[in-house]
Amino acid sequence: MDIAEARALHDKTPVIDLHADTAKLMDRLGYDIAARHRPPVLRRLSYAGHVDLPRLQDGGVSAQVFGMWTVPYPQTGCAASVHRQLDALRRAAAENPGQLRRALTARDIRESHDEGRLAALSGIEGAQALEGDLDNIAAFARRGVRFIGLLHFTKNQLGSPAMGVRGKGGGLTDFGRDAVCEMNRAGVIVDLAHIDRDGFMDAVAISSDPVMVTHTGASGAHRHWRNVDDDQLRAVARKGGCAGVIFAPRFLGGEGIEAVCDHIVHILEVAGEDTPALGSDFDGFVRPARGLEDVSKLPALTAALGARGVPPRILEKIVGENALRVIGDVPPRLAEAGG
Repeated sequence: MDIAEARALHDKTPVIDLHADTAKLMDRLGYDIAARHRPPVLRRLSYAGHVDLPRLQDGGVSAQVFGMWTVPYPQTGCAASVHRQLDALRRAAAENPGQLRRALTARDIRESHDEGRLAALSGIEGAQALEGDLDNIAAFARRGVRFIGLLHFTKNQLGSPAMGVRGKGGGLTDFGRDAVCEMNRAGVIVDLAHIDRDGFMDAVAISSDPVMVTHTGASGAHRHWRNVDDDQLRAVARKGGCAGVIFAPRFLGGEGIEAVCDHIVHILEVAGEDTPALGSDFDGFVRPARGLEDVSKLPALTAALGARGVPPRILEKIVGENALRVIGDVPPRLAEAGG
């Protein structure tokens, strides 16, 4: 498969990236998502500025999940930070209605794909944003938040991260278990990126809905604390979920686009064709793999997977249909499109 064939596949099926941190840049730095940005000349400096509307269109992307991350110390203020990022995304949609719409459902994404507009979905990276209050889950859900990552790089009331500022581990706390149940009630997808293994398995067992790992590597392709193992991948698959592969070389074990392919193909082999998805972590202050310097390059990944022998039917699942299925299987139960 060449780039032209890959781009044609992107035109045919909704392409979804499950994690980019661009909303923080919009909120704190005034980053204009409607303008085309140039990546830095020196690759070692290209840690942000990977996503904007012109390059999303170039890459044939139909939906972008924007992860709202917060600085956990002091925790007070994390919820307000998320609301500011949601406000920034809402303003961008209001200012660019012909290019961008805020989205909640699988139907919204398919409609946006047909219209040639980007469907913008909202997630939260790290449940320190709840500030210890389960009512914040409903408050965020009403504003259109569709994903909450239970952990980020620091311990919080729900449990411990895979690495970083660690607690004692031991799985989810009682508050964490209650939070998963409340997320199910609100129609918010449980995101298991960054959480320690015990907490990961607890959340899969507790959740009545499919779960996601929005941005991760596979430890079976490259052993690293940030990546999830084969049993975790199979647990996600049994729950009807999916796992988005990150584009950061430090977690992939290789610098180029082929390393991303290695992780996607490993997930295919271990957990089946309904499990792998895309979770770039663009604008997350990570340096992307060579060949995937920004979101416009996504057809190159599709072409590389095709060259590996992955057939078009499965490519459609990887680039979007698997994520779309999970979003459809966990409908928003409290969200209001105008939030």
